Amino acid sequence: MNQETIRLIDSIAKQRKIDKAVIIADLEQAMVSAARKHFNSLDTEEFSCNMDALTGEICIWRHLDEGAVEVPLEELGRIPAQTAKQVMIQRFREDERSGIFDEYIDKAGELVTGTCSRYEGGSLIVQLDKGGRVEGFMPRSEQIPGEQFRAGDRVRCYIIDVRDTGSQIKIVLSRSHHDFIRRLFEAEVPEVQEHVIEIHAMSREPGFRTKIAVTSNDSKVDPVGACVGVRGSRIRNIVEELGGEKIDIVRWNESSQVLISNALKPAEVDDVSLCFELGRATIIVRDDQLSLAIGRRGQNVRLAARLTGWDIDILTPEEYQKGLEILWDALKPVDGVEEEMLDRMAAMGIISIFDVEEIGRNVLEEDLEIPKQVADRIINQAIERSKEVTEQQEAAKLAEEALRAEEEAAADAVLAAATDEDSEAAADSILSFDDDAEAEPAVAETKTEEAPVVEEVQESVEEVSTADEEEAEAATTEQE
Repeated sequence: MNQETIRLIDSIAKQRKIDKAVIIADLEQAMVSAARKHFNSLDTEEFSCNMDALTGEICIWRHLDEGAVEVPLEELGRIPAQTAKQVMIQRFREDERSGIFDEYIDKAGELVTGTCSRYEGGSLIVQLDKGGRVEGFMPRSEQIPGEQFRAGDRVRCYIIDVRDTGSQIKIVLSRSHHDFIRRLFEAEVPEVQEHVIEIHAMSREPGFRTKIAVTSNDSKVDPVGACVGVRGSRIRNIVEELGGEKIDIVRWNESSQVLISNALKPAEVDDVSLCFELGRATIIVRDDQLSLAIGRRGQNVRLAARLTGWDIDILTPEEYQKGLEILWDALKPVDGVEEEMLDRMAAMGIISIFDVEEIGRNVLEEDLEIPKQVADRIINQAIERSKEVTEQQEAAKLAEEALRAEEEAAADAVLAAATDEDSEAAADSILSFDDDAEAEPAVAETKTEEAPVVEEVQESVEEVSTADEEEAEAATTEQE
């Protein structure tokens, strides 16, 4: 029996991944609880237990004033045995939770592969081990939009947190986290795993598109080509894992202008104007590249802004030139303003009359070295001119809305007129049908009245035809 106990302890320790010494300590504590239950003792120091790890022999001691007395196990009875059982189960569960926590707390931030079990309240439950002992959950917010799994599907996830809630261990999984992409690249691209290629920045909209900026620590290794792989083999595996999510790999550059141009690919950028004071980058692209640079619903420029850390405005050359003309026309007449000042303002990325008011007088004085009085006049003129431009824009917007409303009203009127004509035509057809129905008896009467006349005409025709036949026969006889 003792050897059987040792084998059971070894089996539990292996299956539950609990240290054998911990299980033995739990058994000893359970036997002490059973003894206290049997003797109705409240003293936690009155009893002690010792179990031999080799033989499995269990000895219980009761400490009295006269000394320690061994308590036979048979003496404890059924109720203390049930108490020992409950204590052992509770301690085993606590040890199991502790073992799971210690195992997975070190895996936070890593990829794991599990089996989809079920959905609970929108969260996906994933079994992380073969025995189903460890389960992780993926909240709806951490799932890729539109992605659905069935029970038994294999899924790769990213562990973002491991929590000990007391009653259970919660392992929070994610597939929408941006580091999930980073770990996938480390798994598929050995150069990333070995830090030959570094992922400097990343921006992602899960399920739709991801942009990453990479660089190489080895001049002989092309970072973009290594991530793409031969004929796109490496990037294809990642895209398939993400369910078709698009991934743009761009080359990292210390120059913000070059990086922004790379981040907006596949659009071709003509020029980049940076305003460090406003943290804004103005991008000039041709008309045929405008929609490509903005992307569907602004996705391309939005991801590029997150990747580079700049607020990006995209303008056509005409819009850019128009903003500069308004700025020059407003500030050139100001007393003390020279063309050199305006050129330096444009070089700093101040390309709009609204930018002058936003950057303030201190920037004009310190960075552009403009005298205080001139800077004050520039700011005042910019404020007045910006109000005029705003009013003009609002007026143009109202005029456009009014024109659109008129066009919609005209279209509605045409549609209503067409509908009325169709209704009148339908009514006329109904009336004409009724008139025809009323006219049918009159027509019948007319036909009845005309019937004798028709018969007389037919008889006359028959007589004429008979006379013609007789004359023809007589003529034939005379010729013979």
